[in-house]
Amino acid sequence: MNLNEFLGEMSSGKKMRAGSEVHKYMTKLAFEAMKITSVLNQGYHEPDEIRFLMEKLTDQKLDEGFGLFPPFYADCGKNIHIGKNVFINSGCHFQDQGGITIGDGTLIGHSVVLATINHDPDPKHRADQHIKPIVIGKNVWIGSNATVTQGVTIGDGAIVAAGAVVISDVPANTVVGGVPAEILKNI
Repeated sequence: MNLNEFLGEMSSGKKMRAGSEVHKYMTKLAFEAMKITSVLNQGYHEPDEIRFLMEKLTDQKLDEGFGLFPPFYADCGKNIHIGKNVFINSGCHFQDQGGITIGDGTLIGHSVVLATINHDPDPKHRADQHIKPIVIGKNVWIGSNATVTQGVTIGDGAIVAAGAVVISDVPANTVVGGVPAEILKNI
């Protein structure tokens, strides 16, 4: 299996069986991500060094407006797609196997979790995984300690309140908050 085949499987909507070739490749990518993020998360790095390490992690060229305050954690790295002028604050965890797309001008607060994988509810198949992408529009602000779950799309200009757990799509130009997140107001 290669990276393109893996990413194709991740976008197929199929259940990933524990122990399968795809699962083994996912584990390989996770260890590569741990190696890169361990360097990123140790000591001080200038902004250009941080961007370089994130480019290595994501296999993507990032614009000079990209900003990140470590530590940062990713389970894969190769399925994160970052727009221009994105800022990610410290302590974030991205479980990106299913794909995470972050639109231009988005701000992501401290300790945000983006999770594209969910385990099978059947105890006999609990290690099997269901994978769906997260899509974050342009100029979104996700507050500290928010969690966004698989399959969620957040519309342009939306705000996710600190501590929210987002389990369904967020319309553009709305503020959502709570557990589970609900629309609090329109912007």
